[in-house]
Amino acid sequence: MAKKTVFITGGTGNMGWAAVNEMLKHPNEINIKMLARKSPKNEEKLKGLMAKPNVQIIWGDLGDYDSILEGVTGADYVLHVGGMVSPTADWKPYRTQKTNIGAAENICKAILAQADPDAVKVCYIGTVAETGGRNYPIHWGRCGDPIKISIYDHYAISKTIAERTFVESGIKNWVVMRQSGILYPNILKNMDPIMFHVPINGVLEWCTVEDSGRLMCNLVLEDMKGNLKEDFWNHFFNIGSGEQYRISNYEFEQLLLGTLGLAGPEKLFDPNWFITKNFHGQFYADGDKLENFLHFRENLPVQDYFNRLANQVEFYFKIPRYLPKNLVAACAKPFMKKIASTKDFGTLDWVATKNPVRLSAYYGTYEDWAKIPSKWEDFEIRKFNKKTEDAENYKLDHGYDETKPESELDIEDMKQAAKFRGGECLSETMVKGDMATKLKWKCGYCGAEFEASPALILLGGHWCPECYIPQKKWDYDNIARTNPFFAQVWYPSHTKEETNVYKFDDLFQINGVKWDDIKR
Repeated sequence: MAKKTVFITGGTGNMGWAAVNEMLKHPNEINIKMLARKSPKNEEKLKGLMAKPNVQIIWGDLGDYDSILEGVTGADYVLHVGGMVSPTADWKPYRTQKTNIGAAENICKAILAQADPDAVKVCYIGTVAETGGRNYPIHWGRCGDPIKISIYDHYAISKTIAERTFVESGIKNWVVMRQSGILYPNILKNMDPIMFHVPINGVLEWCTVEDSGRLMCNLVLEDMKGNLKEDFWNHFFNIGSGEQYRISNYEFEQLLLGTLGLAGPEKLFDPNWFITKNFHGQFYADGDKLENFLHFRENLPVQDYFNRLANQVEFYFKIPRYLPKNLVAACAKPFMKKIASTKDFGTLDWVATKNPVRLSAYYGTYEDWAKIPSKWEDFEIRKFNKKTEDAENYKLDHGYDETKPESELDIEDMKQAAKFRGGECLSETMVKGDMATKLKWKCGYCGAEFEASPALILLGGHWCPECYIPQKKWDYDNIARTNPFFAQVWYPSHTKEETNVYKFDDLFQINGVKWDDIKR
């Protein structure tokens, strides 16, 4: 096999660093070109890599086209892992949009500028946040389900638009992999109000950082062997570590707190400190597809994995293991309540101030919050079947005949899918099975006419670029009335009487000042 060159962004982050370290195990097969922002921290971190003959560090950032072009030029693969993420992204919604969307545009432009752009294959790492809250009974999901970005989740907006940019770019070979929550050692240290921005009975299929690294490396290795063909490229996949890592948010708290030797959630929190909806997460009905292609899972039992995480953190995080649980709880619960009461961002602050927008988005109304039991013995903890076979009981309708192979899909399937989305397919013809050539569509809600590939609409769950992705406003109550496809994921947690509209600028500006410009 001829040696291949991989250009990776985000290589100093959790997933990217794991991917780089996996690729370093294959110096005879892979040359690495790595984009990194120049800083004392990164220079120290990358000092050892710079001495390796198969590694090239390109100092620059995602907004610097020349740096991107340098990385792409001569590369056989582009692994776009990087982006502006939490915690910086949390308070920089406008900068997050500019960075993450701009990065996608720069990478696509650089690939298409190559002498042979068709020789470059690109992997874009999307996010589970693109499909938003999926509480029971829509807790099983798969690619092609409706895009539904949680209110306030400006990060997911940027990732969804970036995803569309890659898919519709004209690049010959792309693949989208939507990353779930990543388990990594420092997750044990996260003490932030966002810890209460999850429904207790919500779910997530997590992915370990080690599995994530192997995933990226194996993509290159498997493709070099000729194992990745048309059923892999130009498709969407969900990333998860499998059945063992399908856990409810309540189970996650048990694992996290138990690993650190803290008391259980019943001793540290009250159930009404947590939201009830509007946070992403699902089990993957199609999660095993990616494993069958890339064989990246370690399959370590989840409790063993959390024990491993605990062994990788500093000693002082382990001190509670050696103290009486009641003593730990007595000391820790007031601290946890203080976090939940953080001004503007804590759930208890929203309740105390009766913040109408936050309460509407995350509970429905103040009265809905008041109905949540304050005692755990009165709160129902839902148990979930984690077997993939269970997913069939909760499968969403994608609006066309999915028993047909992709090669047989035709214009009638497109028209049927568009009708189920409350709109129309305006194109009269298409080449049967051609999922890449853009067709003309019309949105039934806002009336916009737009072009999009069948792959984006049917396989990716996208729809109208004007109203469906809330870059300007979340208007989901009204969209659901006209779009049966979207209604499937909206009405399980909303009523048909709701008429909420959340404008982006209203959410992320205070007295006309953008969040980005407010010192915190």
